[in-house]
Amino acid sequence: MSINLDKYGFIKRDTPRDINLDPLQTGGILTPEARQALQEWGDGYSVCDYCGGSLDQIKTPPIFDFVHKALPEFLGTDQARITNGAREAKFAVMHSMCKEGDWIVMDGNAHYSSLVAAQRARLNIKLVAKSPAPEYLITPEKYLEAIEEVKHSTGKSPALAMLTYPDGNYGNLANVKEISKLVHEDGIPFLVNGAYAIGRMPFNGKELGADFVSGSGHKSMAASGPIGVLGVSEQYAPRVLEKSKTHKAKELELLGCTARGATIMTMLASFPAVYERTKPEHWQREVEDARWFSSQFESLGLTQLGDKPHNHDLMFFEGMRFYDISQKIDRYFLYRELKARSIHGIKPGLTKNFKISTLGVGREKLGVVIDAFKEILNKYQ
Repeated sequence: MSINLDKYGFIKRDTPRDINLDPLQTGGILTPEARQALQEWGDGYSVCDYCGGSLDQIKTPPIFDFVHKALPEFLGTDQARITNGAREAKFAVMHSMCKEGDWIVMDGNAHYSSLVAAQRARLNIKLVAKSPAPEYLITPEKYLEAIEEVKHSTGKSPALAMLTYPDGNYGNLANVKEISKLVHEDGIPFLVNGAYAIGRMPFNGKELGADFVSGSGHKSMAASGPIGVLGVSEQYAPRVLEKSKTHKAKELELLGCTARGATIMTMLASFPAVYERTKPEHWQREVEDARWFSSQFESLGLTQLGDKPHNHDLMFFEGMRFYDISQKIDRYFLYRELKARSIHGIKPGLTKNFKISTLGVGREKLGVVIDAFKEILNKYQ
């Protein structure tokens, strides 16, 4: 055999996780119950043992109850489905609600996957302008301008509007209710991408004015991925959840089935803890921790970009003091120093700009992080 099998088998995850600040991971850290579910349900299509042809109809384990009762209530939508990620949820909406060549308006802070989903659906994209540095804000007025520009150039309204809430760069929470109002005044369906909101903070699609919502299980709902959630209003559910004419149990946009096995079962296992942490009183403590951390970081000479005072755990910092050191030492010095202190989350080589998340870390460990950055500065200056 020519394949070198020595590379495979058990592979240790060689990253420190005593303190994890990675925005992609803080909301996806498994609960103890989910780790048990991962072991129990990790074999292939394990839940398919119980499937009669449609994933969301499985009664035992309680996927049916979760998808048709608990999840719509949690999302604040009329109907809900499991997807293979937030991007798959966004694409399902775009592909079902729009025709090739239609225009979609989305915020200038949108995640790349939103643009790729629109491109895959063969749509034209109009980005809503964001304000200059350091805030990078998305405002209702700019949404209105973008819509008017599309109408002026094409003679009709965009087929869909989308807002990233919060955005994955700066953690900014735009005025979603006002944007929804403006969008709906023009008769445009409205999609809210809550990949960094659903499962982290209080969220209700109807209260926000969303016709559709997308979320990420592996980013924000303490589930192993990839897995996402899709919420749909009753008005548009027949289009988005249309079933196959040849395979009556299969929904077209979901390609029949989505997350089956460990992904859905870890989501179910973590759901009680996720439900609890999104209560307003818990989220307020997270916001207070984020603001405290930001103020402490800025006292070291770093600059937080985006909303101030900040309203989310995800933050973007400019670290010129560390960048200057990297020019004299090497670009990986900060990553090495943090790794030696079992602090994970800033990608190797980043010093000038980086994102972190304080979700679930707690004030005590955040203090350890601040002290670590102080030590590193003192060491190299």
